[in-house]
Amino acid sequence: MGESILTKTDGPVAVATINRPQVLNALSRELMERLVNVLEGYDADQGVRAMVLTGNERAFAAGADIDEMADRSAIDMLLINQFARWERIKRLAKPLVAAVSGYCLGGGCELAMHCDIIVASETARFGQPEVNLGIIPGAGGTQRLTRALGKFQAMDVILTGRLLTADEAQRAGLVSRVVPKEHYLAEAMKIAHELAAKPPLSVRLAKECILKAAEMSLQDGLDYERKLLYLLFASADQKEGMKAFVEKRRAEFKGR
Repeated sequence: MGESILTKTDGPVAVATINRPQVLNALSRELMERLVNVLEGYDADQGVRAMVLTGNERAFAAGADIDEMADRSAIDMLLINQFARWERIKRLAKPLVAAVSGYCLGGGCELAMHCDIIVASETARFGQPEVNLGIIPGAGGTQRLTRALGKFQAMDVILTGRLLTADEAQRAGLVSRVVPKEHYLAEAMKIAHELAAKPPLSVRLAKECILKAAEMSLQDGLDYERKLLYLLFASADQKEGMKAFVEKRRAEFKGR
């Protein structure tokens, strides 16, 4: 079990790699618990400023572990409450970049949508094909995909179970960047290092505002945004950033 998630750090960037290649990185309960614990650990680590989540070239994650779920009853699903750990991913404060190649389906697509930026290999394929198994998405697929693509694209993808190419996903608004297969992880790492060099409090609060945009009216969102902007004027990083701009030098951000 210890090898189902591989971890490493590259300066201020932490990387978590899903490592169940024999089952296309299927997301078992144990793997998800391990993954959430790893990501929360990085989120609490003062030396980490950005995170990357990836799989391998063949699959980011092809979905949930169906063998684990096939014989469960409705009450089993209720008592297991396996989606509670997904809420913990949503609460991560630091930016999380998904590096996606190959299959990104079902729970894998939902996991990518829990990230903040999605970098896709040209070979990536996105979809929510749960309808083919007699179920529907359960980790937010019907909600997040609809917010990302709009009603009619989401209906097409979820009801038919069809897959989107990386280019289709980018044009529809699901994917941030598409790059050649040999560069997808390097591009995600590049973005994460760029984020790590930014003032941490600004990145954190900007992320928070963007996530709130899907839950608030426009006016409530604008009010929330302004309050967090004002809050940042109490930070040392705001003073340093503006002073460095005036003095035409590179700022040194401390996250305070």
